[in-house]
Amino acid sequence: MSFRSGDQVALSFHESCLRLSDVDLLKGPFWLNDQIISFYFEYLEKLIFKDEEDLLFVSPEVTHCIRMVSEEEFGVFLEPLRAAERSFIFFALNDNQIADQAGGSHWSLLVFSRPEMVFYHFDSSHNSNSDICRQFVASLKRALKCPKAQLRTGDCLQQSNGYDCGVHVLCTVDKVTQQIRKSGRIEGVKSARYDVIRAKREEILNIIIDLGGRIN
Repeated sequence: MSFRSGDQVALSFHESCLRLSDVDLLKGPFWLNDQIISFYFEYLEKLIFKDEEDLLFVSPEVTHCIRMVSEEEFGVFLEPLRAAERSFIFFALNDNQIADQAGGSHWSLLVFSRPEMVFYHFDSSHNSNSDICRQFVASLKRALKCPKAQLRTGDCLQQSNGYDCGVHVLCTVDKVTQQIRKSGRIEGVKSARYDVIRAKREEILNIIIDLGGRIN
């Protein structure tokens, strides 16, 4: 795909900065990048769940940094977020194994539920990120002081193409937060539907417009 000369800013929202090239990814069929997922996480944190301190949405950039450092350094990233005090923590997992750059080819969602002492992993591509997830959870158990927490595979709709994994992650976040609001737990959450997946890109484009941004 070709990006515009200068790649102008489409929206500045708290710590997120979306450029027109990022917005173009939402017009599909393209893989969603860190910036889009970070923006949606921040939108949920700052607006939709601004009064709910028990939810923590960790940006993909921070999640990647945590994965790449030693366990002794986890606190540098998690302590400022007060992760040990949160009931539910959302991580967008990427299969990128390179420490100093963005990349990768697949997103999945990991959510820690402190009330249940369970990590739930939702993967829309036949558990492609399962090994990465297990390694990350093993380290997180110590950092979050939950050594006996279990890891479970969550019910996740399987993607019908090779580029919508990020969209599946965002729709699954919506389903999980709805379940938390309903029952205070993640157990029993149902997967998103295909019609919801298909509509999500346009929904996010409309959110950008509603926040004063531009999409072209």
